Amino acid sequence: MPRRYEIPSTPEVMVWGYLDSSTPPVLEVSSGDIVTLHSFPAGGKETLPDDLSIVPADYMTALETLPPGPGPHFITGPVYVRGARVGDALQIDILDVKVRQDWGFVSILPLLGTLPDEFTDYETIHPAIDRQRNVCTMPWGTEIPLDPFFGIIATAPPPSWGRCGSPVPRAFGGNMDNKELRAGTTLYLPVFNEGALFFAGDGHAVQGDGEVCITALETGVTGSFRLTVRKDMELHWPFAESATHLMSIGLDEDLDDAAKQAVREMVKHVCARTNLTRNEAYMLCSLAGNLRVTQLVDGNKGIHMLLPKSCL
Repeated sequence: MPRRYEIPSTPEVMVWGYLDSSTPPVLEVSSGDIVTLHSFPAGGKETLPDDLSIVPADYMTALETLPPGPGPHFITGPVYVRGARVGDALQIDILDVKVRQDWGFVSILPLLGTLPDEFTDYETIHPAIDRQRNVCTMPWGTEIPLDPFFGIIATAPPPSWGRCGSPVPRAFGGNMDNKELRAGTTLYLPVFNEGALFFAGDGHAVQGDGEVCITALETGVTGSFRLTVRKDMELHWPFAESATHLMSIGLDEDLDDAAKQAVREMVKHVCARTNLTRNEAYMLCSLAGNLRVTQLVDGNKGIHMLLPKSCL
């Protein structure tokens, strides 16, 4: 039977702003075990609300004690998964994601976002979160339903890459900021280190495709993940699926190249799951696949394709 573990929300089990294969594991589990962990909003003290009484004590402790890295994201881990070897895949079943704070922030920041030259009146707002009603309320009164997810889900990068700043998503996953990676979705990531070294962080309460201004509604979230070693998958790039859709992922500085990668990856996975030729899979993607802009703001921009499984 799989075991369940919970990682506490303390600085000792987190890093701030980077992913590094040399980070000591905070937990060791067996393949198939379930891990619950907690995340804080990205950012620093400059994004806190005026009323500090609503800021969780564990978040303040992390802000005050963790050494900052090259990125703004708090990331929990890594988790060592027994049996995972270089060349395997890690199957990450996202079982549950819940918001754990009553507020979040949205910012316009210098030199960041989709239109940095047009929006120079920098501002941070703090929408209130009603967890019982599952909505946030904007300062001007609009209510938006919550749809929480982890912006960062990753295995550790290859050792030769050294310490990777948290903002840029790469082959190990990382800051993909993909709102489709919600509860009920399964993500597959390549394994570049013994034990896979699983990380997650960067809590988002809700985000639109694109994340155009640079932030989602950044907040604290708690999530549960089933971690399973897959030795039967040849995987070199992130891929995901839900009960209804396959999801390919493209990441590149150029949005066109990210789209090409998302299409190429979907063709490959359709061929692996069916008897279709590459030509047939490519044509199927043109008829039934939907390309969406994941995010425009993380260095490597993101495109993902959703293909209904009913079309396979």
